[in-house]
Amino acid sequence: MKRNKIIWIIITVLLFQVACVKDPLEYIETGEWNNERSILDIKFENQVGKAEINRIDESTGEIIISINIDAVPNLSNIVLESVQLSYDAKSSLNVGQSLSFENPDKSAVVEVTSPTGKVREYTIIANSFQEMLLGTYNITDLVVYGGTGPEYGGAAVLSMTSKPWVWLETGGPEAELDNTLTFTLSGITDEGNTYGKIVNDPGTDEMYANFLFTRDPETDVNHFYRKIPMGEGVWTRNYANGTISIEFPDGATSVCRLIEAGVQDMGHGKSKTTTDYALEFSLSGTDDWTNIYSDYDKFVKRPRRYWIDMTKE
Repeated sequence: MKRNKIIWIIITVLLFQVACVKDPLEYIETGEWNNERSILDIKFENQVGKAEINRIDESTGEIIISINIDAVPNLSNIVLESVQLSYDAKSSLNVGQSLSFENPDKSAVVEVTSPTGKVREYTIIANSFQEMLLGTYNITDLVVYGGTGPEYGGAAVLSMTSKPWVWLETGGPEAELDNTLTFTLSGITDEGNTYGKIVNDPGTDEMYANFLFTRDPETDVNHFYRKIPMGEGVWTRNYANGTISIEFPDGATSVCRLIEAGVQDMGHGKSKTTTDYALEFSLSGTDDWTNIYSDYDKFVKRPRRYWIDMTKE
């Protein structure tokens, strides 16, 4: 009897405790736990690259963006294209609305409110971006770094026209040296990369180079050195990885980097000097120890890098 009484007491106590427990789902469903009020990603029209988002403290944050001023008359009406917020947060600025950065600080404020009513104030700063690639350039030289065994002196940095006897007498690399490259802007991709048209004008001789190595063995190396279309193509500049992709009319693509004035160290006592600008391409030749030290090895078998040197008009 006593044992049964103890059991009933225990059961009663347990039932009382369960009855006092608040519905565990209610806390979640009402959102009382959610104080998050963050901007996770944001993009404005004509924004170049991704926004740099910093949460400074519980109530403030800062966002740095770059706006392509070649595509807008000024910074007074910059439209929000997309925004990603923390779960169930609300923003004072919605997609399709605009901000003005036409002030001394080039800044504007956006508030993000959590489901519990807490607020973080983000200051957005708009830097003016101008695509420096745009314009017309005169091609001044074509330069190759190539050769098997650079650690043994097998590689060199050579202007292609410094070896005229290995190319066609007419229409070799020298045919490109009166060409101009003109870059114009068409727009900005969803990823924030600029793109546009490139025109390769053949110049007064109305010729493009045919990259045919004429020594024994005669070899067509246009696949290495025809990196710019004859005529027109499309360029896209990727700011995340620092490259420029150039698309040919047939869909083929070459990838390069824009090099400014300076000296690049190739290692093993070799270097490349750029006076104004150059488009630099990485090449994938194959070591040829049989022909090491030869022009054939440097230009045909083991070219490593290729530069189109340019001056801007």
